[in-house]
Amino acid sequence: MTVPRDWAAPEVGRDMLVSISRVAASGEHVGSLLLNPGGPGGQGTSLPGELGALQPQLHERYALIGMDPRGTGQEGGTAPEVCEVPVGRLSPRTDLDARDRSAGSIAEHLKLPRAAAEACQSEAVAPFLTTWQTAHDVELVRMLLGESTLDYIGYSYGTWLGAKYASLFPRSAGKVVLDSSTDFQGRLQASFEAWPQINQRMFEGSFVPWMTRQFPEDVGATVEEAKANWERARRFYAGAGTSPDQFDAIFTGMGSPLRWVLGALVFVLGVRGANGETGAVVTGSALAPQLDARARAVFGEPLESLTPAGVARGLADEPEDYLRVSATRYAVACGDQVTRSAAWYRRLSDRQGPRYPLFGWQYGLSEPCGFWSDAPRQELPVLPAEVAGRVLVVQGELDPQTGFEQARAAVRAAPGVSLVSVADSPFHGQYGFEGNPCVDGAVTVFLLRNSRPGNVVCPGIPLPNETGVHPVPGPVGTAPAAAVATAAEAPLPALRESVRAKISDINTPVR
Repeated sequence: MTVPRDWAAPEVGRDMLVSISRVAASGEHVGSLLLNPGGPGGQGTSLPGELGALQPQLHERYALIGMDPRGTGQEGGTAPEVCEVPVGRLSPRTDLDARDRSAGSIAEHLKLPRAAAEACQSEAVAPFLTTWQTAHDVELVRMLLGESTLDYIGYSYGTWLGAKYASLFPRSAGKVVLDSSTDFQGRLQASFEAWPQINQRMFEGSFVPWMTRQFPEDVGATVEEAKANWERARRFYAGAGTSPDQFDAIFTGMGSPLRWVLGALVFVLGVRGANGETGAVVTGSALAPQLDARARAVFGEPLESLTPAGVARGLADEPEDYLRVSATRYAVACGDQVTRSAAWYRRLSDRQGPRYPLFGWQYGLSEPCGFWSDAPRQELPVLPAEVAGRVLVVQGELDPQTGFEQARAAVRAAPGVSLVSVADSPFHGQYGFEGNPCVDGAVTVFLLRNSRPGNVVCPGIPLPNETGVHPVPGPVGTAPAAAVATAAEAPLPALRESVRAKISDINTPVR
């Protein structure tokens, strides 16, 4: 569809194209349901087909609508808008470690966020790649479909977009599901600023214990042994040409099982490298097929021939002339609201580093929003009371990409909104693709029968290659004792896995 570049001045500037997809209802049509995978900057036109295949009840009654938001191009066709950052503007060092708090180290770290902010702000279209503009595009979708209201499911940043659409067009918004939520009543940037805390919690409380259960002979049988071996792997990769910052980044934003498998592959081979070994992971592991698939996809080699040195080379790959980053990602994240200064982010790094060393030292030195100088052109309202009764938030307790505290803060600031908490879940994106019957049932009943649950807690599903849930202390508290089916037992497991990975990867900051 054709949209004005600027909805505040529709006659000014060149129009833009926004790609839309639709999977028509297979039975009696009750309405249209718009889907957004997040980002900012995620393409979403493939999502209706995927959700329709996995949730046939929804597909029977709804027309499922996908959208590649402005600035994201067309999925499978035209490329998204990108900012080209000259490599000459970046640090030439390959040993960057945000734990090094020397003036020289900090200066080198700040080169990337400064150059990325300047490159993205120089794009002529950047001021018009905002949530305010995209929400108006969504309203045009509703009008063109001829629907009196538009129902909505958004994941991650898609929760921010959905909440702001409902805030700007309260009479047009129907039932709204916000999955893996930002604090849509507060600051979008706060969701990114919480990454050090929520990633440290997931890493220490869920991922490392899982590693001790899956690979005790490689990483150690206790959490203390595994953490010590992780540090040894970090030093090995640093000596092999992979910066400690890059190594740390592998273990942040691990919001899908595929990201966990990649983390396990890098972790285990790093320990083997630190031990002076050259062989791959023991192929007798039940996770060997997944490890092999990640080895081929990420490093271009089968598991049996992948060496620790090969992993180090793959992680150290650098762009030749330009680093290309998503224009929409930063135009939205830094342009929706007033930003903090680079000095503020530096102080945040100083505060978060000692408490959350996995990513706390690094985050405050890597945020382009600290160098964003353009002021927002429009103000985004908060969710009005008249809409709250039509909004359902779904949130995993240990989500490393949008923190539970962010979702809870939004719900508390919007009386009448309901929250479905998923205990012990470390994954990003809960409805439709996880295979959790408690979550799927609550959301589907809300959408199809207009019966919205109150604030409830769903039990999580087992982690990869496990049959039971291992409780982790967190903000939800005690989870229900009821057993749930694993995602692997649900239909179309390969499709579920790929969509879960896509939603996680879409919502991982570009570093």
